[in-house]
Amino acid sequence: MTPLSARALNRATLERQLLLRRWELDVPQVLERLVGLQAQTPHTWYVGLWTRLVDYTPERTCDLLREAGVVRIALMRSTIHLVTAADCLWLRPLVEPVIERSTLGSFGRDLAGLDRAELAAVGRELLGEKPLTFSELGRALAERWSDRDPAAMAQGVRSSVPLVQVPPRGLWGRSGRAAHTPVEAWLGRPVEQRASVQRLVLRYLAAFGPATVRDVQQWCGLTRLAEVIDGLRPQLTVFRDEQGRELYDLPDAPRPHPDTPAPVRFLYDFDNLLLSHADRTRVLTVSCADQGFAGTMEMPRAVLVDGFVAATWRVATKRDTATLTVRPFRSLTATEREDIVDEGARLLAFTAVKAATRDIVFEPPQPG
Repeated sequence: MTPLSARALNRATLERQLLLRRWELDVPQVLERLVGLQAQTPHTWYVGLWTRLVDYTPERTCDLLREAGVVRIALMRSTIHLVTAADCLWLRPLVEPVIERSTLGSFGRDLAGLDRAELAAVGRELLGEKPLTFSELGRALAERWSDRDPAAMAQGVRSSVPLVQVPPRGLWGRSGRAAHTPVEAWLGRPVEQRASVQRLVLRYLAAFGPATVRDVQQWCGLTRLAEVIDGLRPQLTVFRDEQGRELYDLPDAPRPHPDTPAPVRFLYDFDNLLLSHADRTRVLTVSCADQGFAGTMEMPRAVLVDGFVAATWRVATKRDTATLTVRPFRSLTATEREDIVDEGARLLAFTAVKAATRDIVFEPPQPG
């Protein structure tokens, strides 16, 4: 088994994640390559498309959401992802056990003794009549089960019925209620009941490999995938990382030279690059907890410098001025600062298009 250095692993992952250069692809092609984007926030994931694509603008993505070409739906790790309509139909049944496990972990006591099949059927009917928020769904269900917790029942429906979060929620520059409707009502097609776990693993490796079994499980939330990967082993190439762990990959997948240049990239708060491996040291060599994020609900927005997380960023707008604040994890060279400023100016032009003034400031490096 060929050993892979940390930099080789880093460059391979960045290439799969479309972060070594900007690509001339359309949004469905990107989502297929990445197996979707985590998108539980209404808008920050647009930065994930902007940072990967040449001359990206959000208008066509909004059209795709309205036209049901792409959808926002609970998938991997029970979180909302932006995926193509075609991918959502086979992904959702595979990860339903993860959503079920998460729901029962939070609401199992309140759902105990309730006929879950009946609950799902009633919820599906209500949501098929018109999209509802979970609060609205819970109140409607409480008319039938008055002794049950409305919020728990709504989440019980979510775990059993594939639900799309419908526009205008998620449209760039718009706000809207977090309303849901069943997949078949939105797409006119039911989910695929015979989806393949092997397909899931291979798609993951194409987007995130080389990877360990634990990495795959971290991404999708499923467990006991070692047997699945063992069955795929004749189709795979096997490496070892610097700790001696086995890494699996597709034989013809790109693995650039470790010295391949990696430009500065701004990642959004839930970017898949930082959430899809059990061991994140391929891109993150500093503890976010040591950087002041321990015990907070804030998910840091990362800046990649030479392929690794070197800073966090945030944009604040006051009156007609937008300010990008960069907080480094270490001392930056003059060239690195210049590159961050150049890319940061492009970020501000995208996220704060109406601002008359755009500023970039650096906080002192945070030791840790």
